[in-house]
Amino acid sequence: MASMTIKISLEELLEAGAHFGHQTKRWNPKMEEYLYGQEKGVHVFDLTKTKALLEEALEFIKKLVSENKVLLLLGTKKQIKDKVEEIGRETGIPVISERWLGGTISNFGQIKKSLKKLSDMKASMEAGEYNEFTKKERLLIEREIARLERFFGGLAGLDKVPEAIFIVDTKKESSAVREASRKGVIIIGIVDSNADPAMVDYPIPMNDDASKAVEYVLELVKKAIIDGKPKHKPNQKA
Repeated sequence: MASMTIKISLEELLEAGAHFGHQTKRWNPKMEEYLYGQEKGVHVFDLTKTKALLEEALEFIKKLVSENKVLLLLGTKKQIKDKVEEIGRETGIPVISERWLGGTISNFGQIKKSLKKLSDMKASMEAGEYNEFTKKERLLIEREIARLERFFGGLAGLDKVPEAIFIVDTKKESSAVREASRKGVIIIGIVDSNADPAMVDYPIPMNDDASKAVEYVLELVKKAIIDGKPKHKPNQKA
């Protein structure tokens, strides 16, 4: 049986302020097709288009995950960091919530080294291998573990370049967009009226500053990931 399409509420998007873009003078003309008009000098998104494109993006995410391919979630805005980390914990997908580190995709070998260093240091700490060190040395080691955890902790378990990346605010994370595009990684992204949608494979046109709207979309993304994960069927009783 085909899986159910995830229901998207236009009312909820509207109530959360997803329809407000930036001031009309701060826009990218390439976003015109997604806009409904303007109100008091601010562009307004056509949320029926947003809803259709969001549905498309969620179906793609579900399919990707069902094929055991890797989706990386990137969202570093203060107001949504907790949500991004929650999705990482609850779904097991790799996430970046601190800041994008150049080379995460294009120089993945270096990222793997940092992940191994973090894993090895944590294991040594748990095994008591640093107990012989001076208090000052141990403090420096703890600081290094905390630093690595902050930047790489969300990527633990990532052993290859992801097939796709979901980006909250493609303008803010333009270096990640360029890097993913160069490496052929599929980009799903929230694009505001001041962003360039040209390099985004699955654009979701909406306000990327309205934290309630972004959280609502991220909750749908979480649902798509969970729905897409292959389910282990229980043994059938005779």
